[in-house]
Order: sequence, then structure tokens, then C-alpha cells
Amino acid sequence: MIAILGGLGAAALWATANLASSRSSRMIGASSTVAWMMLVGLAVTTPFALVSGPLPDITPTLAVWLTASGLGGVIGLMLMYRGLRIGKIGVVLALASTEGAIAAIISVVAGERLTLAAALVLGVIAIGVAIVALAGGEAAEPAAVDASAASSAVASSAPIGGPIPRPKTAAALERRAALFGAAAAIAFGFSVYGTAMAGKSLPLVLAVMPARVVGVALVFLPMAVAGRLRMTRRAAPLVVIVGLCEVLGNASYILGARESIAIASVLASQFAAFAAVAAFFLFRERLTLHQRSGFVAIAVGVAVLTIVRG
Repeated sequence: MIAILGGLGAAALWATANLASSRSSRMIGASSTVAWMMLVGLAVTTPFALVSGPLPDITPTLAVWLTASGLGGVIGLMLMYRGLRIGKIGVVLALASTEGAIAAIISVVAGERLTLAAALVLGVIAIGVAIVALAGGEAAEPAAVDASAASSAVASSAPIGGPIPRPKTAAALERRAALFGAAAAIAFGFSVYGTAMAGKSLPLVLAVMPARVVGVALVFLPMAVAGRLRMTRRAAPLVVIVGLCEVLGNASYILGARESIAIASVLASQFAAFAAVAAFFLFRERLTLHQRSGFVAIAVGVAVLTIVRG
């Protein structure tokens, strides 16, 4: 029961974070969104870490899990937020949500046995991913800052005296967003598995800190020094929501993973379903028939995977 509640709690919190980040990333950019939310997360967790007791010995194996958790989480967020900036929330998150299936594959490579039923379900999820990634449709409307940035990039890529290339079509933007979502899933898969393994040896608050530390060190500080950090009054509360929900979501997931990594990870991956439903009501975002079919295949596959691996 703890694994189920922890996974579903993480899904709800991550969905909230992703909905807020889809707006903030269009206001200030994906990199600035990641930078600020990592700073918020580190500021929230540090006081609790200081009173959590002595730090356990960091063995080579634990160091690997912490590295996978931190780097995988930051890279995955950067990729996913770039996808959310130009594509549909439902499509990008549906692809990113396959992190649970990828974590399951990693666990098999690490020595965990995979039943035939679980292998078949993973195949269904892979088909759903392919359908969502390849299906066409209208891309989300880019923010004004995105449009100007895209125009500058197009102009700078044109040969001197030659014709300026035509802007990317909506279908091309959506395919690009889908690729970002799929790449994010791979990074998240390593992060989810690493976080779960680290959470077995570390206090809860320390287990959620690696991504925050890596994010501040490799994203926030370099951008601050280079003067590339951006923030607006409208984006500020959204970034705070993202930072808080990411930390709480990770904590909920770790609690569930201590009972069952498989169940907690695949249920937490249902954040895509939560976010897609919310995006329909909040932003009137619609998916094509093929995208809906692929999305259903992914959601059902992830749910069945929970049962067959439970």
C-alpha cells in the first residue's frame, strides 16, 4: 500500500510541477526554469538535511546511484522543459512518463528477472511511444520570446546574401518536442532508478538532494555568472511551485520505492495522465486521434506493468 500511495502522490505532485513549468519555460526559457527551481529545491531541503543526522559512508556503489540520480534528473528536466516550450503538454509528458518502464529495464540489466507478461507490456508501451512521437498535429503556441528567438536563430543560419530559411512547421516543432520528451524519459529512467537505490541507504531528505545540488552547481551558478538567468514577476510563483512540487514528489516516490521500486516508479509515471487531463481543462489542449491512441496505450501499459510486476 505504501508503494501505491507513494507512487500516486509523486504522480500528482510531478504533474502539478510540469503544468507550472510548461508556463514558466515559455516565459523565461527552459534553462532558467531549471536553474531557479533547483535553487528553490536546495533552499527548502538544506535546513532539513542539516538536522537529519550524520552523513552515512559514501561507498562507490552509493556514489554511482547519487550521480545517476543527480545528473539524470537535471538532464531530463532540461530536455523535458525544452519539449514543453514548443510542444503539447500531453505529448511531451506521455513520452517522458515512460521513465518507469525504462527504470524497469535498467533493473533487469542490473539483475532483476523480467517475466514474459512484463516484457509484453513493455512492448505495448514502446508502441505507444512510437505512435505519440510520430503522430502529427498542431504544436502548442510558442510564446512571444520563443518566436523572436526562433527568428533570430533562423536568420543567423542563413547564408550571407542568400534566402532566409522558412520557419519550422507546426508538425516539425511537434516532432522535435516529441524527441525531447523521449530523450528526457531515458535520462529520467536512470535518475528514478538511482534515486530509489540511494533512498535505501540515505535519509529521505538526503536522497532528494542530489539533483538539487547538481542543478545549482551546473545550471544555476554558471548562468548567474554569465548573466543569462531570466525571471519575470509572472514566472516567479510558477518557479516556486515547480521547485516545491519536485522535492515533495521525489520524497513521496522514495517512500514508495522503499517498499517496491517497480510499483512506485510505474505509478509515479502516471503524472502524464494527470497533467494531460488538467491541460485539457486549463489550457483547452487537444490531441489528435493517433496521439490519443498512443497515449492510452502508454497509460494502460504503465498501469498493467504495475500489476504484472507487483
